[in-house]
Amino acid sequence: MKNVARGYWLLTWIGLLANVAVLPFIGLVAFTNPDLPIVNISLAISLAWPAAIVGIVASAGLLAQRRWGVILSIVALSMALSGTFPYGIVRLVREGDVAGLSGLSLLIAVLNLLALIYWCRPIHRKGVRL
Repeated sequence: MKNVARGYWLLTWIGLLANVAVLPFIGLVAFTNPDLPIVNISLAISLAWPAAIVGIVASAGLLAQRRWGVILSIVALSMALSGTFPYGIVRLVREGDVAGLSGLSLLIAVLNLLALIYWCRPIHRKGVRL
């Protein structure tokens, strides 16, 4: 395979494994965490699980080397970022615990932002063969 973008396969596999692994974790946090129960359940059902499922489909498209996989990965990362960043900030302000769930949410938001920057690079849109 010629001209594959650096980090393409690594991030594709990490994205697939992370999205599959996060599905039960979302349920665990949403239904067993006593803090903010309505917020946790509503965010899990309306944003976190759909973002993870779109991420799985995006990773499948990227593994099949389809250009729509890049677009779906941008959509999935944007969905995840729009949920984890505000949720982490609200929990940080409310609890003040950086080592807990608020810190984990903010760490995931930063990782999603870095992955989003990677998939938005022009090399994925130009005539380079994926």
